Amino acid sequence: MNPHLLEVTSIEKEFESVKAVDRLSFHVQAGDIFALLGPNGAGKTTVVRMLLRILHPDRGTIRYCLNGTSREKALPEEIGYLPEERGLYREISVYKNLTYMGILRGMQREEAGRAADEWLARLDLRERKNEKLDQLSKGNQQKVQFIASILHRPKFAILDEPFSGLDPVNQESFLDIIRELRSSGMTILLSAHQMDLVQRLADRVLLMNRGRAVLEGTIAEVRASSAAFKKVVLKVEGATDGAQFERFDGVDHFEALADGEYAFSLRQEASMSSFLAAAAAHLNISDIRSQESSLHEIFLRAINNERQGAIRKGR
Repeated sequence: MNPHLLEVTSIEKEFESVKAVDRLSFHVQAGDIFALLGPNGAGKTTVVRMLLRILHPDRGTIRYCLNGTSREKALPEEIGYLPEERGLYREISVYKNLTYMGILRGMQREEAGRAADEWLARLDLRERKNEKLDQLSKGNQQKVQFIASILHRPKFAILDEPFSGLDPVNQESFLDIIRELRSSGMTILLSAHQMDLVQRLADRVLLMNRGRAVLEGTIAEVRASSAAFKKVVLKVEGATDGAQFERFDGVDHFEALADGEYAFSLRQEASMSSFLAAAAAHLNISDIRSQESSLHEIFLRAINNERQGAIRKGR
């Protein structure tokens, strides 16, 4: 097993009367892509800022092991950061932005310039290297911000919403680049809303809500621990009354698809055979297939269950 590059233990952060992060623990293994996920207000940004020492936890510990020694803070040359908001100088050229950021991260000027040229060429921005950042589209600004975060080839990169502003073609390109960086030995923590992209990329995921961990593990482990992992799609011939589906044993919720198909998510304790027997007794079924719940569906269900649990406990 790879060593833990990052170990976060029971961290807490409170702002006035709001607890943004509540006894959160997780670890990131060297060489992994780790996804930090959750709805707006879940506490992800606060966690990232504590990892970068922009904020300090009120309680708990954050430890890095980047060169064989455990310590609380990473050195500037060891870490890269892609912020969700723009963090570069808008009134100077793309090339000067990148070389300056490389120098700040310990690169020599000539080395930073060569690396900037290589990355700009790869991301189809070489012809625009002398333009000011604010002359570029949002997507191209995101490309430049991304280059700035990994130009110095850090051991650990934190990428906050790396796919923001990108069209589908460039999203696919970023997927390949992030995998390539991981293959070269870089460890990556990313925060992203595009669950379909995350599930194609991440080795491990952590879902946060209200400052706490809700689900954590590999995609397979998260699916196995989710109450929504049993899903079946039925193709039904003839008119149907959707209200009757709610009476089928074990059904948590259902969704009407196209061409007479309905997707049913079953509760974890539900019997698939009992559900199918009830469905066959009331419907003219012409086709049946099982289907894995998407990461998006699992996380929506997990957050909803967590919220309902909080309501029952009076939180």
